[in-house]
Amino acid sequence: MDAFLFQATLYLIAMVIAVPIASRLGLGSVLGYLLAGVVIGPVLGLVGSEMADLQHFAEFGVVMMLFLIGLELEPRALWAMRDKLVGLGGLQVVGTMLLVAALLLAFGQEWRVALAVGAILALSSTAIVLQTLDEKRLMQTAGGRSTFAVLLTQDIAVIPMLALLPLLALPGARALAQADAAHGEHAAVSMIQSLPGWGVTLVTLGAVAAVVLAGHYLIRPAFHWVHAARLREINTALALAIVVGIASLMTLVGLSPALGTFLAGVVLANSEFRHELESDIAPFKGLLLGLFFITVGAGIDTGLLFSAPAQLIGLTLALMGAKGAVLYVLARIFGIHGRDRWLFTLGLAQAGEFGFVLISFALGQRILPSGTAQVLMMVVALSMLLTPLFFILHDYLARRLTDSAEPVKADDIDAPEPIIIAGIGRFGQVVNRMVTMSGFKTTVLDHDLATIRLMRKFGFKGYFGDPTRPELLKAAGLEKARILVVCLDNKEAAIRLVSYARRMRPDLHIIARARDRVHVFELYKAGANDIVRELFDSSLRAARYVLENSGLSDFEAAEAERIFFKLDRAAVRDLAQVWKPGIPVEENAEYLARSQELSRDLEAALTEHFAAQEGQKKAG
Repeated sequence: MDAFLFQATLYLIAMVIAVPIASRLGLGSVLGYLLAGVVIGPVLGLVGSEMADLQHFAEFGVVMMLFLIGLELEPRALWAMRDKLVGLGGLQVVGTMLLVAALLLAFGQEWRVALAVGAILALSSTAIVLQTLDEKRLMQTAGGRSTFAVLLTQDIAVIPMLALLPLLALPGARALAQADAAHGEHAAVSMIQSLPGWGVTLVTLGAVAAVVLAGHYLIRPAFHWVHAARLREINTALALAIVVGIASLMTLVGLSPALGTFLAGVVLANSEFRHELESDIAPFKGLLLGLFFITVGAGIDTGLLFSAPAQLIGLTLALMGAKGAVLYVLARIFGIHGRDRWLFTLGLAQAGEFGFVLISFALGQRILPSGTAQVLMMVVALSMLLTPLFFILHDYLARRLTDSAEPVKADDIDAPEPIIIAGIGRFGQVVNRMVTMSGFKTTVLDHDLATIRLMRKFGFKGYFGDPTRPELLKAAGLEKARILVVCLDNKEAAIRLVSYARRMRPDLHIIARARDRVHVFELYKAGANDIVRELFDSSLRAARYVLENSGLSDFEAAEAERIFFKLDRAAVRDLAQVWKPGIPVEENAEYLARSQELSRDLEAALTEHFAAQEGQKKAG
């Protein structure tokens, strides 16, 4: 018990120290977890034989992650991805497997071993890639969605791989492996392998059907029953029971537990308990995933690595280069462009955690020699260790592509109007509708072609092009315009546009959207006349509703809103004078002192107003 507590403390301390440091350095949490594992494992030698058992336990983090992703996808959304799942994902698995096998055959490897290694290395790391995409908020990009589709296909591909790998063993070796597995690690898999082909198919379909039917007819009533107890811990226990139970069922019939829980998540995506499931599972998912990454780092065999470092690193880079080549070609074929193409290529270039499972399985089936299996384990681990660095490379390339990409041909502007609206997202749409419906003409510019086309379907005129480009602004009539409304989502682009417009037209009235107070100060320095914080007015309206339902009359609440609006805007203009570019506001002593003083003045003004209102009520 003491040893267990010591190990738990050790892993938790490693997480708490390494991950914040890595995040502050811009390396991401995954690399922090991996480096923490390397430090407490190979470097300091603080972990022992318990690490392998702990890794099997930590793999439930991957299972929970797929369950949560399934909760975000409705069945219709999954069906809409079928082309990418079958086409993009299927071609990636088959293409990588054949390329790796061909390379090994060229170097004299036996064909059965070459094909098995190709299948194992065709898989990528679901845990690392999805965690990093989520952290960097890239999941909803075209590259992120394509990456997810391929990862899901790879998880599905584990099933036929487990079924077909034993066929690559020699007949005598296969019989010996089945005898060894009867009491060993792969007992569940050997159970279904002893069935005839039609039996395996029926068991597999039955397990999938059981998950779907349970999601529809059992889990919802179970949640209703448990929810009546009004005990949060019982809800959490049921959520964990669902995930662990489905994973156990999938393992029992030789299927991927991650795939089974993903399917259950999709079935429950429309459930009224979806958000409760997410909140109950998410903390366990995060901790177990972190623990899984630490065990990967701690499992690095330094003896093997130091015995042939150049060879192992070279093999790892060769694998990632070969997978990257296949991914890059597929990205071009399927029309994935620019930054999304590099995200897709670099994000999936590693081997994955299911590789460990397949290597152990192939070793048990006497398909791989022991020495080859050890080298493969090291290559898989090293490729996962390098993956966060590849995402950093993607970030660098994405910035370069943003700066140097060839501009797409913008629309010709045939009739420039005196009011220019740059950006037609959610904010700009409301501005444009109110202005045009009041009888004024606008020239709308936006760099998102899909948004412009959608806008035209609703009867509004707009032009495609980058609003920050001088030639487009000139064509839009900047030289003669009366008003420029800057509604761009990108803070830096908005500042550049305001600065350029003010330099070209000192007399132009510029109205700009700001994301926060610091952005207000930056736009003020750039030359904007009126600056609107995007959530300020809606927040004031919400606060007014609170006051109206707290005992104030509609008039009193509206007056409080008006006073706060007037004084806060004056305070922002005042604070803009003491704001210093490049210095965080919390480190600017003059700003902090002035902000506290203005807050006290605002509170005093509101208190005085309410006191006067109360006095008038009593006098009346």
